[in-house]
Amino acid sequence: MQSCEISADSTDDPLSSGLRRKRQPRIVVIGAGLAGLSAAKALLESGFTDVTVLEATDRIGGRVQSVKLGHATFELGATWIHGSHGNPVYHLAEDNGLLEETTDDERSVGRISLYSKNGVAYHLTNNGQRIPKDVVEEFSDLYNEVYNLTQEFFQRGKPVNAESQNSVGVFTRDVVRKRVKADPDDTEAVKRLKLAMIQQYLKVESCESSSHSMDEVSLSEFGEWTEIPGAHHIIPCGFIKIVEILARSIPESVIQLRKPVKCIHWNQSVSKEIERVADHNSDLPKEGKGSDVFVECEDCEFIPADHVIVTVSLGVLKKRHESLFHPRLPEEKVMAIEKLGINTTDKIFLEFEEPFWSSECNSIQFVWEDEAESESLTYPEELWYKKICSFDVLYPPERYGHVLSGWICGEEALIMEKCDDETVAETCTEMLRKFTGNPNIPKPRRILRSSWGSNPYFRGSYSYTQVGSSGADVEKLAKPLPYAESSKTTPMQVMFSGEATHRKYYSTTHGAVLSGQREAAHLIEMYQDLLQ
Repeated sequence: MQSCEISADSTDDPLSSGLRRKRQPRIVVIGAGLAGLSAAKALLESGFTDVTVLEATDRIGGRVQSVKLGHATFELGATWIHGSHGNPVYHLAEDNGLLEETTDDERSVGRISLYSKNGVAYHLTNNGQRIPKDVVEEFSDLYNEVYNLTQEFFQRGKPVNAESQNSVGVFTRDVVRKRVKADPDDTEAVKRLKLAMIQQYLKVESCESSSHSMDEVSLSEFGEWTEIPGAHHIIPCGFIKIVEILARSIPESVIQLRKPVKCIHWNQSVSKEIERVADHNSDLPKEGKGSDVFVECEDCEFIPADHVIVTVSLGVLKKRHESLFHPRLPEEKVMAIEKLGINTTDKIFLEFEEPFWSSECNSIQFVWEDEAESESLTYPEELWYKKICSFDVLYPPERYGHVLSGWICGEEALIMEKCDDETVAETCTEMLRKFTGNPNIPKPRRILRSSWGSNPYFRGSYSYTQVGSSGADVEKLAKPLPYAESSKTTPMQVMFSGEATHRKYYSTTHGAVLSGQREAAHLIEMYQDLLQ
């Protein structure tokens, strides 16, 4: 049985005479994703010398995971730099020459839809027919017009009516459906195709929002998410290069991999186990016994700290907040964690010997005609594949080969994650044969896919404002502990960072980076006299 250890570093109250004698505070960052690395980098560059980053997995990067197969790099996680003007991720990429090989096809100046850029999206039905391009364009214009309406509820303070249930999905489906049915120029057959396309577009939107369904996304808050101006970019050599740039100035000894955290003991609430070990540890200095914060690791080590920056995902907080913090989190923060949403968006990469799609095709969109009047986007477990919204063509083929990237989200993504590669490859091939009407499409030579939902250290892809939540909940999630107005102890023992804690840029890589820099800035301001 492994014995527990308590690190013997002195950890007086950060504002005590000890720090006035120039003792450096001990700062522990939990998570080596973009938020954690950004925080650690900023702290070290500002003069802090006692910084430790604890990473549960065997790699840095968090929800950035670039996988190299042959000469190509595939992104299982973050793919796009969303916007350029003032985007710290864009500037990191640009300043370090990461965008020099980015083609025009890998830039987008409009509202992007997953990988779709130049070229033509082929909307195919489950009867093996391609929906005429003019019908797709008419529907797309209508859908985008209604999408713009969803932004106005927050941006213009428009009241939400009861019919919409404050849901983006319910509102969008209702408004688009009414307009399609009321169009006097369309035949009944065309109307039915457009009605079926509603669900397909909402599946795409769900993948972008990382929600199970757009029915779960708050209509009144949807417009608060802010888009940074400028083009969106893909990094050909891999998004992981951004991670490596952030980590470049962080000494290797600072980052401890395979170091999962079991519990954060805060507010001088040291557990009986720590007290028991401390009582039997004659080498432990008195200062260690009185620490405000202890980070208890799964390997039984207890690390004393003055400040802990928690960057774990909202999904991990939802699953583990009761056991991860001692004492338990304040009710206000628990409510924020429960109200805000996070779900899974997964990618399925299929590599083929030769393309079966035309050179102009940039994506294959799956439109199920039997869903023209559907309300729900939840399927029985055996029909999980109906949640795959599309396969996008990766290009240029000179870089990627002949590869399609499929998208699936929500509970069906979790079911997909449980299947083996052979089953997923076979299922996707059958779908492609069915929708293209080509029974001779061969099975892919290789499959690669993500599994963000079932990974215990992520439990989802990124966050969204769920029905019943608001930007105020994001602020509550980001609020450090203990709350200064209600505690006699030093504030900011436990701080919170990560994309879900950024009110305007949640779900993005730049939101994660900025949130890490934000928490570092709080500590830099607190210790400005010490750092001079």
